[in-house]
Amino acid sequence: MSVTLKDIEAAAAVIEGQVERTPFLHSRTLSEVTGAQVWLKFENHQFTASFKERGALNKLTSLDAAQRKKGVIACSAGNHAQGVAYHAHRLGIPATIVMPRLTPYVKVEQTQRHGAEVILEGENFDGAKAHAIGMAGKRGLTLVHPYDDEKIIAGQGTCGLEMLAAHADLEVLVVAIGGGGLISGISIAAKAIKPSIEVVGVEMVRFPAMYHAMKGTTPEFAASTIAEGIAVKEPGRLAREIIAKNVAEILLVDEGDIEEAIVMLLEIEKTVVEGAGAAGLAALLAAPDRYRGRNVGLLLSGGNIDTRLIASVLTRELAREGRLTQLAIDIPDRPGRLAAVASLLAEAGANIIEVSHQRTFSDLPAKATLLQLVIETRDKAHLDEVMARLVAAGFNVHS
Repeated sequence: MSVTLKDIEAAAAVIEGQVERTPFLHSRTLSEVTGAQVWLKFENHQFTASFKERGALNKLTSLDAAQRKKGVIACSAGNHAQGVAYHAHRLGIPATIVMPRLTPYVKVEQTQRHGAEVILEGENFDGAKAHAIGMAGKRGLTLVHPYDDEKIIAGQGTCGLEMLAAHADLEVLVVAIGGGGLISGISIAAKAIKPSIEVVGVEMVRFPAMYHAMKGTTPEFAASTIAEGIAVKEPGRLAREIIAKNVAEILLVDEGDIEEAIVMLLEIEKTVVEGAGAAGLAALLAAPDRYRGRNVGLLLSGGNIDTRLIASVLTRELAREGRLTQLAIDIPDRPGRLAAVASLLAEAGANIIEVSHQRTFSDLPAKATLLQLVIETRDKAHLDEVMARLVAAGFNVHS
């Protein structure tokens, strides 16, 4: 195996004092919800809000004087970009970052803030990677690969060292997989320290590259995912061998699973994570029986999420839970009917968020109007009660 525990321990010494030793805390509420004993590694507390700093710094410090002078180039959907840009700036190394064209603006802005030249190229990570490799050759820059590099893998593995040092009784580690650098490093450290520990990988249904690589089958990919940080079509060459040896299983989660986990972490732990950062919890929530009664470590790998996306995820989750609902009600077009609906909703304890009338663009009779409402209720049971009251009062209501 190309990376060993000794390499990871050496990386830990290199990054000591320059990267946060992030909290690894027990979550009483998530433990109650899932039936497992859950510990959370808050890598979203890093300065650039991602674990990627670990590998980036370990790689950058390994460069010789000539490489440092010429500079480095990296390809990234955001977190690796920020890690490389931040630590390259600290070390006085010029950095160029190639990011996909549709990278969330918050990640582009934060990368530029760290002093890097940002080039937006490619429709996805793989397109950006191809452009970065080409530029590295033309400009004589050192490529700092986001995952397929021994120094990167060793740096990411320091997360595993810290988790096991804090809680030696961990039985399962659940780790997201993009290119595979993070889970490779963590699994090497964890298995060397505690051979009985189980390491489980998580990928998106929409981007199951490593899942199919392990099975020898051909994956199908979607155009996008909320977890863009792990939306990788070509998994790491080094990672494949490590994962085949150390990882017990790769689980697939869907968009709704990730959204639920993001909201749960925000509501329960008061912490913001991006889609990839919520993948571990999403897998735990999707298959709780697999982990029930076991000591489980989850890595909140990053917190760089666009604020507009957070708002969308929160409102969508409220709708799923029956706490926010759009209603369409057919009412006679005469005075007092809107007031009657509002009064009924108030008596039922529902809150009206938005209201609009539609008289022209509907199939209703000329003496009728379509009343469109967005209402807030406590939960699905409360929503059912409100709907029943509207129907009992003679209103034709649709949700």
